[in-house]
Amino acid sequence: MNVGKSGYRVFSANSTAACTELGKKITERLGVELGKAVVYQEPNRETRVEINESVRGQDIFIIQTIPRDVNTAIMELLVMAYALKTSCAKNIIGVIPYFPYSKQCKMRKRGSIVCKLLASMLAKAGLTHIITMDLHQKEIQGFFSFPVDNLRASPFLLQYIQEEIPDYRNAIIVAKSPSAAKRAQSYAERLRLGLAVMHGEAQCSESDMADGRHSPPSVRNTTGHPGLELPLGKHPAPFPGIELPRMMAKEKPPITVVGDVGGRIAIIVDDIVDDVDDFVAAAEILKERGAYKIYIMATHGLLSGDAPRLIEESAINEVVVTNTVPHEVQKLQCPKIKTVDVSMILAEAIRRIHNGESMAYLFRNITVDD
Repeated sequence: MNVGKSGYRVFSANSTAACTELGKKITERLGVELGKAVVYQEPNRETRVEINESVRGQDIFIIQTIPRDVNTAIMELLVMAYALKTSCAKNIIGVIPYFPYSKQCKMRKRGSIVCKLLASMLAKAGLTHIITMDLHQKEIQGFFSFPVDNLRASPFLLQYIQEEIPDYRNAIIVAKSPSAAKRAQSYAERLRLGLAVMHGEAQCSESDMADGRHSPPSVRNTTGHPGLELPLGKHPAPFPGIELPRMMAKEKPPITVVGDVGGRIAIIVDDIVDDVDDFVAAAEILKERGAYKIYIMATHGLLSGDAPRLIEESAINEVVVTNTVPHEVQKLQCPKIKTVDVSMILAEAIRRIHNGESMAYLFRNITVDD
């Protein structure tokens, strides 16, 4: 029976077998069984959840890994949380190693902050706490009305570097864009290695759009005039007779590498590996600058689309990611992809939260910029 020493239960909200592997590893470490529940899709693609055991007055942990069908996984989590809420569970804690829509955490043009919407939906469904890992932006924690424990995968990735990369002392940590420099610096300081930063056209353009406006904004040459009607779609200046100053357009310089990578092992660190075009381009530049081995280290291996093929054909030697996202199919397509297991820290977080113990131990030696 899935009863912990002090009365808690662990459920998996996934309807696909491949996504329950992390849940099984966590429960094995905790010494409990997965809760008895059925999650499936109706013929019309509606999500149905059936809880087949009593959860009244219990602490319930829902483990939800996010497969490629992100929206279905979200609905499974919401429906299960609400089912547990209406079954009188005491606390409902979501264990979501990779938090979906985390890249949509800033306003862009006339879009929306979808991450904030998802946080509100989870609270409304009944969740009272979330355990996650390496949020895309730490400020996302402020979207929630309940506690969020944002665990770090860096200790596991650092251990991999020290144990699995021969001659890692001859390596250099690389940030593939200036925005990733703080994370790379954190790795470099703990490994006592050098740091290099890439800058130029290959960097992610996310920061250029973060304020929700074009860069530069479109400039109107016409000035307003009282009584003058402009055609549809045209807009006058803010005040009659006043013209806004013309702004200089941003122009990214050719890609450059700040730091010496010649004759070194280049280790690029990031939080998410999804569309790998930027990583492949960065690897080619590093190879041209003299790096003789190139590794990619990241927490979440989404590896969408043709990512396995592009990695296999690139100058990248290995892509090392954790098992926060299932990627067994991609590993079969590309032997360069390696996996680090983080079920240990997730299981320990569950144990500590249920027993009311401090979480500080799980954040020891973690820097602010990590």
